[in-house]
Amino acid sequence: MPARILLIEDNPANLELMTYLLEAFGYTAFTATDGAEGLAAARRDAPDLIICDVQLPVMDGLEMARHVKSDPVLRTIPLVAVTALAMVGDRDRVLAAGFDGYISKPINPEIFVRQMEAFLPPSSRGDRPPVSTAELTAPPKPTVHHTILVVDNLPINLDLARSILEPHGYEVVTAEGMTEALALARQRRFDLILSDVCMAAGSGYEFIHAVKADPQLRAIPFVFITSTMLEEKDRAKGQALGAARFLMRPIDPTALLAEIEACLRDNFRS
Repeated sequence: MPARILLIEDNPANLELMTYLLEAFGYTAFTATDGAEGLAAARRDAPDLIICDVQLPVMDGLEMARHVKSDPVLRTIPLVAVTALAMVGDRDRVLAAGFDGYISKPINPEIFVRQMEAFLPPSSRGDRPPVSTAELTAPPKPTVHHTILVVDNLPINLDLARSILEPHGYEVVTAEGMTEALALARQRRFDLILSDVCMAAGSGYEFIHAVKADPQLRAIPFVFITSTMLEEKDRAKGQALGAARFLMRPIDPTALLAEIEACLRDNFRS
């Protein structure tokens, strides 16, 4: 049975990304945004694994870890720090507080789930190989260098796209609507546009129509991503307007990266 995992993180974008990744692989994730709330959730819900930021409001992660490891009921639950701390001695301080291991920020979406699974018994993991100790602290390895314009009227979706793409070498520029996006596209060169369909001011369909009507922009690969326009007729309309891909949320980050890389390769060949 897939593990139940408690995530304790006060940064909304990081929390959204980790939750998204875990649930995409079948895990049950529940959340808290400060150490005190996280400790209460651990006592109430008895998770199989706790993933905790170190720098938290109300009660920081180090204090929370000491409470967990001094509790006879909670002390056997694996406790993993997710931290951007990088000073000499930080690792020892985190482990001394009671954490069983740590994962460095910014998290790498491509390996985060495998990193987490290293702390779970085999019966609670998916069908993925465990990672080595060295991989747990390995920095992300950018694989490509392209600039992508991401357009969405929800800041959390923009943050999520940035969190997935930037660790892989992409430069991400964001816009919250069609007017801003068109202005940016005309000011600088983009290798790909990733756009929502339903936006507050000007739909994605209107946006792609304007892009494909502009001789300077029409060659840029255009990818739609949506959680609301899910019927085949929506996909057909987007592709008829010139979209190279029409993707549905939620989408596994590795699948999103693969689609983007394929679009860029196709455009290069043409």
